Amino acid sequence: MRLRPLVTVSIAAASAVLLAGCSGLGGNAASPTPTSTSTAAVDLCDAMAPSGAASESVTVGGDFGSAPTIEFDSPLKVDELQATVLTEGDGEQTSAGDYISYALTAYGADEGDELVTLGYKPGELMPSQISAESPLGQILGCNGPGTRVVATFPATPATETAAAIAAEVYVIDVLDIVPTAAWGAPQDPVDGMPVVTLAEDGTPSVEIPDADPPTETEVATLKKGDGYKVQDGDYVLIQYYGARWSNGEVFDQTWDGTPYAAQTTGFVEGFQKALTGFPVGSQVLVVIPPAEGYGEGEINETDLKGETLVFVVDILGAQHVESE
Repeated sequence: MRLRPLVTVSIAAASAVLLAGCSGLGGNAASPTPTSTSTAAVDLCDAMAPSGAASESVTVGGDFGSAPTIEFDSPLKVDELQATVLTEGDGEQTSAGDYISYALTAYGADEGDELVTLGYKPGELMPSQISAESPLGQILGCNGPGTRVVATFPATPATETAAAIAAEVYVIDVLDIVPTAAWGAPQDPVDGMPVVTLAEDGTPSVEIPDADPPTETEVATLKKGDGYKVQDGDYVLIQYYGARWSNGEVFDQTWDGTPYAAQTTGFVEGFQKALTGFPVGSQVLVVIPPAEGYGEGEINETDLKGETLVFVVDILGAQHVESE
């Protein structure tokens, strides 16, 4: 049985919560297979849009890593996607499938009005996976952390399912390449909790104690992150590994695919306790009795009813959502 929240939300959709109405970045739904091969890196470098008259006409002020000021003569004529590198990063290049943290400012090309500024404060923007097919990849190419790019997007005509979008101007700062395993400081294990062993790539395995399961949800920090603290209702980007207490059998994990993004409130109650209040970069161990999992009942092989669940959760990113 696969663990899935009540409402499935992709990484791109999580970003779109605050980017609604902006073209390109908010609607990127590409999910390429992660790879670090040299061929993928070349493909991503070649994917970057060319610099041109429109993007080169935009004047950008301010330091990398802080919200920029943007000046251009409006209305700015934008016939095609163009991207101009303003600051070259001196770190490693990105590869197709990497997750990157970034910040952006967007302006309307016709009126010169600011549309949105996101990502310069912790918890404002979810990390995104980059590919040669995605708008993010076409703006940034394989340029790594430390890179600032100005890009101009042409207008998008209306379709049967989407409204027209006017031409836009973006400034994007590439802040970091996000690891796909928690990077926080290791913490001492907690007596009586399952023992977690990590493979070289971060994949966990769990040894269940020879004891009765707890009757209340128990949570322990395995690695303490140093990032934004997740709040109730936020979107999170996570890796997770789930096993049954009764026999140690793994019933669900993300380590055989890609990290997973969803809203905290979409998970079962016990799982939420391994997310809310923990900083990004943390790895959390949680043991969830049936009452805060999938309900009481007879333990069986077809579902998780009656089962005490054991999860190892790596918190890789988060995006805050204001409560209504």
